[in-house]
Amino acid sequence: MEVPIALPAAGENARFVIEETPLLLCNAEGTPFIVRDECPHVRTSMQGGLLKGTILECPLHGGKMVGRVGAPIAMPIRRAGQCFPVRIQGEGLQVGMPTRSG
Repeated sequence: MEVPIALPAAGENARFVIEETPLLLCNAEGTPFIVRDECPHVRTSMQGGLLKGTILECPLHGGKMVGRVGAPIAMPIRRAGQCFPVRIQGEGLQVGMPTRSG
């Protein structure tokens, strides 16, 4: 599916929604990655969280995860975050969304 927003500046992130799923587009020094916009710790938005390389920090409690794979690396995040495949397509981006059955 087409990502409806442009890639933010390096080190920044931006929120968008596809099929009622809140997503966060992050720019890791020119490389895009997309995660569910929900902290695995308290299910709050990760928008505006500090981004250093591919490490995304929750703006609420400071927990950290590796954005491209969702792996937790700093407390209080203990569970992996949900990540989505992203690819550059022409001038825009596409995100791979899970198919919904039934």
